[in-house]
Amino acid sequence: MPQIRRLPEALINRIAAGEVVERPAAALKELVENSIDAGARRISIKLVDGGLTRLEVTDDGCGMSPDQMSLALERHATSKLPDEAIEQVSTLGFRGEALPSIASVSRFSLESRPHGEPQGWKKVVDHGVLEEDTPAALPPGTRVRVENLFGKVPARRKFLRTPRSEYGACQDVVRRLAMARPDIAITFEHGDRRVLSLQGGETLEARVAEIIARELANNAVSIDLERGPMRLTGVAGLPTYNRGVADHQYLFVNGRPVKDRLLTGAVRGAYADMLARDRHAVLALFLELPPEDVDVNVHPAKTEVRFRDSQAVRGFIVSGLRQALSTGDRRSAQSPDASAMSRWSQEPVRQEPSPALRSMFDSPAWAPSAPQMASGVSSPVQPYRGENGDVLAAPQGRAEMAEPVDEGAEKYPLGIARGQVANTYVVAEAADGLVIVDQHAAHERLVLERLRSAGAEEAIKRSQALLMPEVVEMDEQSCDRLEDAIGKLADLGLVIERFGPDAMLVRAVPHSLGKANPHKLLQDIADDIAKHGDAILLGEKLDLVLATMACHGSVRAGRTLNVAEMNALLREMERTPRSGQCNHGRPTWVKLSMEDVEKLFGRH
Repeated sequence: MPQIRRLPEALINRIAAGEVVERPAAALKELVENSIDAGARRISIKLVDGGLTRLEVTDDGCGMSPDQMSLALERHATSKLPDEAIEQVSTLGFRGEALPSIASVSRFSLESRPHGEPQGWKKVVDHGVLEEDTPAALPPGTRVRVENLFGKVPARRKFLRTPRSEYGACQDVVRRLAMARPDIAITFEHGDRRVLSLQGGETLEARVAEIIARELANNAVSIDLERGPMRLTGVAGLPTYNRGVADHQYLFVNGRPVKDRLLTGAVRGAYADMLARDRHAVLALFLELPPEDVDVNVHPAKTEVRFRDSQAVRGFIVSGLRQALSTGDRRSAQSPDASAMSRWSQEPVRQEPSPALRSMFDSPAWAPSAPQMASGVSSPVQPYRGENGDVLAAPQGRAEMAEPVDEGAEKYPLGIARGQVANTYVVAEAADGLVIVDQHAAHERLVLERLRSAGAEEAIKRSQALLMPEVVEMDEQSCDRLEDAIGKLADLGLVIERFGPDAMLVRAVPHSLGKANPHKLLQDIADDIAKHGDAILLGEKLDLVLATMACHGSVRAGRTLNVAEMNALLREMERTPRSGQCNHGRPTWVKLSMEDVEKLFGRH
């Protein structure tokens, strides 16, 4: 039989490197986290070829003595666990495998000098072999250089991607860590180009906007909420400020960047009735809770976490986001669409006719007669044409005598109605610009919020008993999940009970879902419980029912509104939560600032 043997240390380190260092971005993450844990106030990061050729991290942290540097290059040696209470860890990393693992698959240079020491020390390890151990001259802090990653491990090297792809992954790591620590100054260079230059001591909102997009500062709300031992801070973009992919959602737990399905699902649930299905919110959320309530050691790279009470965390995030958005989502995305703005053009200039032609037109022979005017017969003068020769259409706007407005009307955020365009858009004048409102989209959101506040959601949840209870066959695990949620589902109007080991009996369904397929409904809910740990899908379905009712009960495009109705619509929008976007995630209004209007007329 095969003999059991101990693996050599070099091979052990390479196996550990496979867990911790799968690409340059993983090595960079470990090194920057070490700098943060060392108390650095300034961190400099340099890459060559996306980190494939070289990556370097320099900080002004506490530094290490030569003896401490030797220990740092040994497996399972760390300064980040002062005792054996592993559940109380408060640092970014603590496994003690990063440096020896990186050194085993690269040419690794470690230089460090503690504060107050006259000189530093340098150690160079080439794929696990110590090559240099000498004094070095450097300022207080630590410098780590990683070169030729996986250079002597061709089986791993060939699975690395192109320098461009590896650079993108490294940039994402730096952005997330920089966002988590706005108090630290960070510079990031790739080749000869400086990608990021962030000053320390910034506010969280300023750091997030600087990293994600500067326009986020005007299209987001700040969050700072507490519930028991949990605290949620950060920046959440308005629903109308969204992206087609979810790569601009940054989530942090106790200062640690994570990619967690529970948190992602909570964000999706919070924006459920404010975003289209194919759009994603832009945000950065920072969740803080006691270390013993979260397990950060479930993944070698620390990118996943496990919560002791996952449903409390999810509920806190959903309610916290909704509460924050309800205070700021009366706003819409502030900038009009750039492509639409680019199509604004100046009024075509009519050429003055020659004196001879003008005198000919002034002749009585060319004047239309009264019968011609009465019958609508056109005059010899041709209709006014644009630059491309097309006859200009008649204006679609409609205006009427304005009614007296209240004193102090200029203080209204959405201004005072001045007219209606194409029987669809309300044009209002605000103190700081021109506001255009989509009357159907706006009223759709208002009706939905009225239904909710009037308890229509509760009415929708009334049960509709089935004439004959329906048996739904499912796998045993799905039945177990549904059985655990029977009480909560009954509160939502879905009455079910266990019917053998692999079947459920459906006795009643919510009134509004009376035509739903019970089998598909139960399977979706069971899948949702497996994914999120609780039945939220049914509640989201009910939200969709409410949204559908609101859509059919709102003012349609094409309806003529008088000035009083327009102003009433504007005032109710100013009072209603989430009025900045309709139930499908589209903006209900846009504002053109007076500065933009002046630019259109060349007055700037």
